[in-house]
Parts: sequence; structure tokens; C-alpha cells
Amino acid sequence: MVTAEALPGGEQFAIAHGNQRAVITEVGATLRTYVLGGTPVIEGYTADELPSGARGQVLYPWPNRIDHEPWEFSGRSARSHIDNATTLTGHHGLVRWRAFEVKALNQNRCVLTHLLHPSPAYPFATTIEVAYHLGDLGLTCTTTVTNRDDCPVPFALGFHPYLAVTTPTIEGTLLEVPANAWVGVNDRQLPTGEILPVEGSLRDFRFAKSVSGHELDVTYTELNRDAQGMATAVVTDTNGHRVELSVDRNFPYLQVYTGDKLERGRRRTAIAVEPMTAPPDALRSGKDVVVLEPGQRWAGSWRLNAR
Repeated sequence: MVTAEALPGGEQFAIAHGNQRAVITEVGATLRTYVLGGTPVIEGYTADELPSGARGQVLYPWPNRIDHEPWEFSGRSARSHIDNATTLTGHHGLVRWRAFEVKALNQNRCVLTHLLHPSPAYPFATTIEVAYHLGDLGLTCTTTVTNRDDCPVPFALGFHPYLAVTTPTIEGTLLEVPANAWVGVNDRQLPTGEILPVEGSLRDFRFAKSVSGHELDVTYTELNRDAQGMATAVVTDTNGHRVELSVDRNFPYLQVYTGDKLERGRRRTAIAVEPMTAPPDALRSGKDVVVLEPGQRWAGSWRLNAR
């Protein structure tokens, strides 16, 4: 029997509601699996695997990419590690490989927390708390960030679920992204400062359209929202399996990735729809970062459901 200590994700926390099942890992507070009636809602991975492609991970204190060049805030200097030697960028923050502590666990709810100490890449003290809840609306993820430092602290947050299909690949799958614009990037996938309209472009998925022939790794913004302030992206495969991801107003960006550069066996087998509070390189640019005063808290939510 493999012990939790020997698993890449550490301890595995299972929650359930009706015919819904989800597993969250100790390491990274990662959403490893989520199924409805035995059918995957996200493309997950087994307990003895690493979450390749940032699968299901929490992206904090920045999502996406950040330039390796130094930046400053509150009189403190920071410089990211480099994950990609070609683009000289750091990817997806610092907590996705760190152990979280259990704050609460019951049948349909799991709450994990982590105190992120200052480091060269992010010289601030914060607490991040991630709560997963299964209910009649599906799986809701609510994140609370608290400034534990003695100065104003900036952060950005994201998540990396891959929405599942019941077919071998995503060919023929319909994608709907409620976005009127996308963030222009350079050849390093860092923002140029341009916010470009989707209308008239191949990136326009405001109305459901097949992803066949489209290779997407796009930061979408200017999201259309319902009366409750939720913006919803939809993936529907050729069998009619439909997965919805909804974000509240605290998440004004969605990164959509069709997995074209993933390892063999994972390439174009699911579509990542990633809630983000800010665009790439936000800690350096300051674009849409959240700034917390000492002791101040912030909370935001997103939701998954399927039919």
C-alpha cells in the first residue's frame, strides 16, 4: 500500500454530493478529479501521477507567466524563478507544489490553507485558503487571500482545470467563451499592452463554435455576465456532454488552452479554461492586481457543473 507521504499530491481528500465525486490533494490544494455520475467533468489524473500541464492546480501569487526581470512593490524587490529557458518566464506562481493544511473537511466540503512566507520571487507574507464545495449547483471553489504582512501586498490568482470531453480528442467539440476581447502578447507570451476585439478574428467564440482547426492559448477579457454577475464558458463534445465553468466578477480573465503543446497522450484531449484575476505578468505591470492592506482579506469564486 502506498502511503500518502509517497504520493506526489500527498494526502487525498474525497468529497461527495449525490452522484458527484471530487478529490483534492494536500499538495497545492489541487483539484485532482471531479466526476458526475461516473463521467469526468475535468480531465484529471491518478493519485500516483504528477499534475502535468498544471492540471487542476492553484496558481498563486500569480497565474500564467511572469517575466524574470525584477519588479518592486511596497519598497521590496522581487525576481521570479525561470521555468522556461526560451521565454525566460516563471509560470503559475509558487504554491502549486507546496503542502496545504486542512482547515475543514466533511462529506461535501474541503477547505485547505497555506501560509506563504516571503521569498525572492514574492517577498510578502500572505495566507491563501481554498474551499471546494459540492452541491446542487455543481462544484464551487471559493478562495480567500489575507495579507499577513506589515505593508500593502499585491497578488493575482488563477486556476487550471481542463474541462473534459467523452471523446478521444476535442476535435468537433464546441467551445463558447463569453469574451469581447483578448490580450495581445509577444513571442514570449507576455502582454504587449494591447486589448484587441475578438469580433472578426479567429479568436471569436462568443457563440458556440468547433475548435477543430484552432490552436488556442489565449487570454480572454471583457467578459459578458448574467444578472448575478457570472460569466460562463461552455464546452460541448460531439456526444452532447456539456461542461460549464462560471466565474464571478473577481475573475475578469479566462485563459483558454487547447493543449496543443502538451505531452503525447494529453495533447488536445481536453480544453483548459482558467479563471484568472489578472493577465500574464501582472505583478510586474500592475495590471488588475489586487492590493491588500495589512490584515485585509479578499475572496472570489468560480464554479463547475456538467450535464
